[in-house]
Amino acid sequence: MSFIEISHLKKSFGPNTVVHDFNLSIEKGEFISFLGPSGCGKTTILRMIAGFETASSGSIRVGGAEMTHLPPAKRNVGMVFQAYALFPNLTVAGNIGFGLKIAGKDRSEIDARVAEMLELIKLPDLGDRYPYQLSGGQQQRVALARALAIKPQVLLLDEPLSALDAKIRVSLREEIRALQRELGITTVFVTHDQEEALSISDRIVVMNEGRADQVGTPSEIYNNPATRFVASFVGTLNLFEARVVDPATGRVSIDGQPVVTARDISTYGIADEATVALRPEALTLGGGEGDRNTLTGTVEEVAFLGAVIRVRVRLREARVSLDIFNDPALDLPKIGAAATVSFKKDDLLIIDRH
Repeated sequence: MSFIEISHLKKSFGPNTVVHDFNLSIEKGEFISFLGPSGCGKTTILRMIAGFETASSGSIRVGGAEMTHLPPAKRNVGMVFQAYALFPNLTVAGNIGFGLKIAGKDRSEIDARVAEMLELIKLPDLGDRYPYQLSGGQQQRVALARALAIKPQVLLLDEPLSALDAKIRVSLREEIRALQRELGITTVFVTHDQEEALSISDRIVVMNEGRADQVGTPSEIYNNPATRFVASFVGTLNLFEARVVDPATGRVSIDGQPVVTARDISTYGIADEATVALRPEALTLGGGEGDRNTLTGTVEEVAFLGAVIRVRVRLREARVSLDIFNDPALDLPKIGAAATVSFKKDDLLIIDRH
């Protein structure tokens, strides 16, 4: 049995159901991210695991124990909130030791654990400061230390980095992941930022309107999206409605141009429509040697994005974007020029009809 078992979980607020028959198994020590737009149900599930929301139906088991209707204080979970939620009248040390004090631990044990946590978050000399004297990144480290001080069996993180600037966000997410690996604690992380989820997760749950559209490793989610929603939400993607020409050989037509996919399309019939997708980085300007597919059109836009140059080519009705690594010596295509783009058969994704 998995460490966390969520079975047929449902949550409704009056007539509105925000989580529909949600099921998930999480292994001990695993780092799981819930990824999706605002209102998709990811935070509601996290709050039900914590006990801050009551499930309308279904069950939550942690370590084999039934947790569905237990109050938060009896679940032994640590939670870090988006807005830090530090007590302004307590010092850093007071905030970190708060849960231990409530649990009735003696002063020497609290002091030792607080010192250990301060070392863990690399703020050993800031125990006497108050939250207003810390930067945003430091405050979130303190919030993390407070959640970990009670030695929880599960760590829950509700968009903990969204209030920080980009550079601090990247460094702190790396610290969180390193700490999680060091402690081996089972962690559930909620975010709407696909880069965060892809960079630090063992597995990702992509949420859409209260349901899990896909659960998989970052590589599976990115390279083999199961639905149109996942394909469009995770990463940049070119989506086309293709016409199936020959299911047996994988031949389809994109905007009237024949191409071949290595993916299985045997469930489709001739002339059926199939949603197909191409990542911008899978496309090359020019080429077509060997068994590479080609599409021809006209350059419509060239955008400088720093590390990459994004080129958009208009086919007939459809448009396709491709990324080229930035090179000062690169001879960029001119807007209005004829262009050929090529890609491997393996790179043409088929998005399931559901």
